[in-house]
Amino acid sequence: MKLLIHQSALRRVEERLRHVGVPLDLIVVGDDGIAREGGQEIANTDIRPEAIWLSLDTWEKKHMGPFMTAALSAPGLKWVQTFNAGMDSPMFKQIFDRGVRMSASSAQAVAIAEFAMAHVIAEWHPFATYREAQRAHDWKRIRFDEISQSHWLVIGYGNIGREIARRAHGFGAKVTGVRRSTAPDEFAERMVTQAEVSAVLPSADVVVLACPLNEATRDMADAAFFGAMKPNSVLVNVGRGGLVDETALAAGLAADKPRLAILDVFREEPLPADNALWDHPKIRVSAHASSFGSGTITRGDQLFLDNLARYLKGGALINEVSASSF
Repeated sequence: MKLLIHQSALRRVEERLRHVGVPLDLIVVGDDGIAREGGQEIANTDIRPEAIWLSLDTWEKKHMGPFMTAALSAPGLKWVQTFNAGMDSPMFKQIFDRGVRMSASSAQAVAIAEFAMAHVIAEWHPFATYREAQRAHDWKRIRFDEISQSHWLVIGYGNIGREIARRAHGFGAKVTGVRRSTAPDEFAERMVTQAEVSAVLPSADVVVLACPLNEATRDMADAAFFGAMKPNSVLVNVGRGGLVDETALAAGLAADKPRLAILDVFREEPLPADNALWDHPKIRVSAHASSFGSGTITRGDQLFLDNLARYLKGGALINEVSASSF
């Protein structure tokens, strides 16, 4: 089988690839961004893999070109493993429409879940006030908000949403999950559909957006959404910037519905230096970094290897993309 892989990813998994049970012919995109087969440089348009591992290295090193050229045009391509959780980029739909099997990533779910929990905890526990009291040698007891018994509404109860729910549940929070299926889950007290969100918003202390961006979810957090939120609640967006109407958010924050917005994703990225969101006192900005946990790369490697074994056996893939993913 012929596999297109980045040199950085190959370094990490080369030994394990020797034990997959079939000979692998590798097309390797080097650290210089050039594709080579059998050590010989080849043009992007001449790359002819059966499978592509679009690992996180390709994006971080800005070497997407050879991979996307092959994914969109190579004859005989049968499977692409991506580093993405969401499939909102039009390129992924184009690849899928070619009849190529695709599997999304869940490697970032743990990191994003920890990111969401850490930011809420950092806001509910007055750490800066503790430090100020320490510097002043001021023996002062300071109250804080507990996660226990709070209500979390997790919109988008997929791999990422479920990991967030797992952690909130572990702290003793009540979790309501939102997804197409209302089948029960051990970390959610209740499961509802998107159509029922407006009825749950008034009781939610924390609202997490972890859903994909599509025509059904674009601008879902609009004026009506914020108008229905509980006063002094917290909004966390780790999904996509297009989920939030930023003008409506500003109006909601002015009314403390929500009191605070933790935003890791934005309609325009990188967020322009002159964008007012940077300096808004009720907004916490991070640079689409919620997945940058220390274990994300390792989990991504293992996911690819697990899916490679499944692919070679003709089995179902973990996180296999379907038409409903777009």
